[in-house]
Amino acid sequence: MSNYAKAIRHLKKCDPVLRSVIERVGRCELHLECEPHQFGALVDAIIYQQLAYKAAQTISRRFRQLFASRDGAGPGRLPEPDELRRTPVRKLRSAGLSRQKIRYLRDLARKASDGTLALGRFGRMQDDAVIENVTQVKGIGRWTAEMFLMFSLKRPDVLPVGDLGLQYGFKEAYGMRALPSASKMQKLGEAWRPYRSIATWYLWKVRRLQSKSGGAA
Repeated sequence: MSNYAKAIRHLKKCDPVLRSVIERVGRCELHLECEPHQFGALVDAIIYQQLAYKAAQTISRRFRQLFASRDGAGPGRLPEPDELRRTPVRKLRSAGLSRQKIRYLRDLARKASDGTLALGRFGRMQDDAVIENVTQVKGIGRWTAEMFLMFSLKRPDVLPVGDLGLQYGFKEAYGMRALPSASKMQKLGEAWRPYRSIATWYLWKVRRLQSKSGGAA
């Protein structure tokens, strides 16, 4: 979905609060062209978990470099499942990965190799089925699965109610006294279907707007 016009019209029409947010934020920059390297996207999802963005970027870059050409030239690349399974722990540790994340990555590679993961078939599966499949991997929970849906599979109707940034977006956009419950967010977001991913992106931007205007962060 590269043309957002229909989605934006729907969101502005169905929710005056979201309309105000959209008008303040401007053009949507959530790109919805499908990412072809699904295994690599899940590898990165594990690497980036519970890390500051810049620290995760550094580790991801070092990890890719482990799989560069023999002379170490070039930017590196993401490995295939069998390559990752064969890579010694000490080598993975040298990229800055914790032992726990290495266990998660090894489990991901094993389930990709034995067919447990539906790699190459996700495009034909419903969102809930994708979540059920990928959360069989150690270290991948619902939030990570939802980010995979949004940013790798580019699904347009994901509402990750467990995401703290989205919770703050709801709180600030709707003038709530406290962070909303999952059921409250689901109820408010029901009218946004089938474009809840786009609405989520706009609510993620609310805190940035507040910061720029001198409001609460």
